[in-house]
Amino acid sequence: MRRLFSCLLLVSLLAAVAAAGPDNPTQGSQPPTSPPDSATASGAGEASTTISPELTVAAPRSEQTLPPLKPDEFVNCSAMTRSSSAEGGLDLIGMATCEHQLAGEKRVVIEACVNPTGTTPPARAIQACTELLDRNIFERYERFAVYLNRAHAYVAEGDKQRAIDDYNEAAKVSPRNANVFYDRAVFYASQSDDEQALRDFATAIGLNSKFVPALRQRAKLYQTRGNFSGALADYSEAIRLQPKTAALWSERGYVCLRQHDNDAAVKDEAQAIKLDPKLAVAYFFRGAAFGGLGDSGNAVSDLKAAVDLDPSLGRYVTTRDKTASITLPPPP
Repeated sequence: MRRLFSCLLLVSLLAAVAAAGPDNPTQGSQPPTSPPDSATASGAGEASTTISPELTVAAPRSEQTLPPLKPDEFVNCSAMTRSSSAEGGLDLIGMATCEHQLAGEKRVVIEACVNPTGTTPPARAIQACTELLDRNIFERYERFAVYLNRAHAYVAEGDKQRAIDDYNEAAKVSPRNANVFYDRAVFYASQSDDEQALRDFATAIGLNSKFVPALRQRAKLYQTRGNFSGALADYSEAIRLQPKTAALWSERGYVCLRQHDNDAAVKDEAQAIKLDPKLAVAYFFRGAAFGGLGDSGNAVSDLKAAVDLDPSLGRYVTTRDKTASITLPPPP
């Protein structure tokens, strides 16, 4: 999910670099073509947004040295290529060559910051993002992408305070971008700060009512807090938006199991299996629901299918003589 969002950010930022020209000495980019409040994540990894293969750019090799980016680079380009003629004309070829080199240097730094393939070491990504911010390569709301990617790198480094500082800066820069609040909510949830996570999920969904990943993650958080009605509502809305996503049906079925609504659980898991016949947990949850309904034949058949597909599920089944007992795995 986050990888798709990072690729989208990379395309947007690289497009901004390509738009920079000699008449714009202080700015390194132009605003992206889409407004910030229309973005769907990294977050919206399950949204309909796709990236054509030709726009995917490999991250630079980790051994490359990040080129320094000077704040007055375009001015320097003009100065270096100004001809010595009495008219003071410009060496247009030299200017174009200089700008091409600068664009290439920016590209290396941007790719290291955005890290579209997930292979850039966190320290390198932090260095690259910091360079972009310090040199004001991007201005206005597009800086949110740089803050977000540096925050992700800080999380990977275990620097939680700097991570939340960057998430907060991203929210200030782009307060109507659902992705910003979604990413910060995921961070808060990972730190067991449920209340703040729920507030940010609510903000993300308020900004983008079709943000399925936010609905799904909030449903999981509701479930862990015992708010099953909230979880069911969010899963139901997510399923309405993406009815062909098997995992959503199976996860809602799990919530039904927790509420001892075995009939509803059987129906949801059956739909999940129809959409994805190899989804092992769906067979396991349906088997548990069949067991709750007293249908031991179907229960055993489904549990066997689940373990055949995923042997790790076998640890949740205990057999003794001719009877078997199960415990539910952790929430999906």
